[in-house]
Amino acid sequence: MKREGRRTTVFTRRALVMMAAQTTALGVLAARLYRVQVEQGARYATLAENNRISARLLAPTRGRILDRFGTVVAGNTLNWRALLLAEETTDTAGTLDRFSAIVPLADHDRARIDRALQHSRRFIPIMLRDFLSWDDMAKIEVSAPDLPGVLVDVGTTRRYPLGPDMAHVVGYVAPPSDDDAGDEPVLALPGMRVGRAGVEKFQEEPLRGDAGQVQMEVNSVGRVIRELDRNEGRSGNDVTLCIDAGLQQSTLALLGEQSASAVVMDCTNGEVLAMATTPSFDPSLFDSGVSQAQWVEWTSNRRTPLINKALAGVYPPGSTFKMVVGLAALHSGALSPGEHLYCPGYIDVGDTRFHCWRKGGHGPLDMRGGLKHSCDVFFYEAARRAGIDAVAEMATSFGFGTAPAIDLPGARQGLIPTQAWRAQHRRHWGAGDTIISGIGQGVIQATPLQLATYVSRIATGRAVQPHVTRAIDREPAAPDPPSALTVSETALDLVRGGMFAVVNEAGGTAPHARLDLPGIALAGKTGSSQVRRVSRWTREHGHFNSASLPWEFRPHALFVCFAPFDAPRYACAVVIEHGNAGADVAAPLARDIMRDTLTRDPARRQVAPGQTLAAG
Repeated sequence: MKREGRRTTVFTRRALVMMAAQTTALGVLAARLYRVQVEQGARYATLAENNRISARLLAPTRGRILDRFGTVVAGNTLNWRALLLAEETTDTAGTLDRFSAIVPLADHDRARIDRALQHSRRFIPIMLRDFLSWDDMAKIEVSAPDLPGVLVDVGTTRRYPLGPDMAHVVGYVAPPSDDDAGDEPVLALPGMRVGRAGVEKFQEEPLRGDAGQVQMEVNSVGRVIRELDRNEGRSGNDVTLCIDAGLQQSTLALLGEQSASAVVMDCTNGEVLAMATTPSFDPSLFDSGVSQAQWVEWTSNRRTPLINKALAGVYPPGSTFKMVVGLAALHSGALSPGEHLYCPGYIDVGDTRFHCWRKGGHGPLDMRGGLKHSCDVFFYEAARRAGIDAVAEMATSFGFGTAPAIDLPGARQGLIPTQAWRAQHRRHWGAGDTIISGIGQGVIQATPLQLATYVSRIATGRAVQPHVTRAIDREPAAPDPPSALTVSETALDLVRGGMFAVVNEAGGTAPHARLDLPGIALAGKTGSSQVRRVSRWTREHGHFNSASLPWEFRPHALFVCFAPFDAPRYACAVVIEHGNAGADVAAPLARDIMRDTLTRDPARRQVAPGQTLAAG
């Protein structure tokens, strides 16, 4: 009995200990459950939701670029692609190996992906492959359980319907570099592109837009079950240009295979209606990637297809500069409006003889006759009397020597020598330097855009500023109305009359530029700028023939003009690299371009900025 009682006592104690242990354990569990369910319930609910829901950023659709009548010159097309979301896989290397077995990845693709994994945030998708075929997409979807973090998505690719015809104006896009991305997650998104040239670069911010976000329900292996929410973000704004795409194409067709450029402007407000450069390139290649062979072909071509010659090509303006010299002499009082200068065919300065292009000379000429016959001696003397500083000041007021305030990147300022420039370069400036500047040679350099701006200002007497953007998201983007120049109307009328005589009077240097449109006259000026010095002996003995020189040694051919003469509306500048005589090559081209411009009359086909011209 006693033994049995002791056993009962021991059992009871053990039961109490066990009950106490169980009670303690249940208490700890209850406390833990209370903490999880009540105190941290919201946190764990969020974690559970995140295991079920995948959220990622969406690249915004890039805005379109349109011509003045609504023709799309840069748009977007759909593109299927495979992405990797690193936060949804614990073994990125294994996932990439399995993906590569399905859709092969080149070594450079794998290197690119590895760099992105190191530098990108894990919630930002990484491009694995774009431009997927239907077969590739099917293989990826079938293998989805073995490819955690991989998803198939639709993106956009930049499309340039007019290809090379608008390449230098519109520019192109390319994937952003690490420096571009910086702290902007949107630039790290697959398919994002940034502008690298032209309007694409200058208007990058309004064209880009803002990123969106999509939330999707996924299963345990990461396969998308359904889309829960989508915010598309904000698409980029459409940018409407001043360019008339039809005029642009016809201008390029007229330039043909030559290394050349042409600019057509509305000389009343500075709208650039055409900006053509030949040869050109296909801008879409930069989006998908330029091959090494293609890059070598472009960069080794001496006609420089990648350069927008209208903006960045610099040339001695030659005789097209003579209006500036004449205006400087008139404005400074060095030459009176009716004064005649005598041309014997040359002018001697010290031991140096400077020749007129006409060996026997032109005799006595006034300003109108000097321009009509393009007499070199007349403008040698005009420059000598005015001095280089007065010439430089007048040239600057007409847009030379400074980078144009145009809404495109890469515009060069050319060169107009001044006292400050001479001092900076410690250059000796003799009387002969001023003489040769009188005909736009020497160190003077100008771009075709500057030449078009210059002739627009002569035609209107106003400080017209060139621009290519007409509207952004239908909001007008034109600069302020141009102010009046400080040159007298009398002086401007003299040079305008001389330009009229160049084309329309017997003995003018550009009869081939005469228009055949009833009641419309064109005024212009020829130019031929040398790229190498011609010796005095060669000139005097008649052995000089520029057409027999190698292409790169021939003079550039230039022509500037405006029309109609009585009510100027359009201005044009044409530069043919190494084209020889401006009168024979550039003038007929400018005539044809202006005939087409006047027939189309794009400035008077009024369409509200951002609106599309109705068909018919």
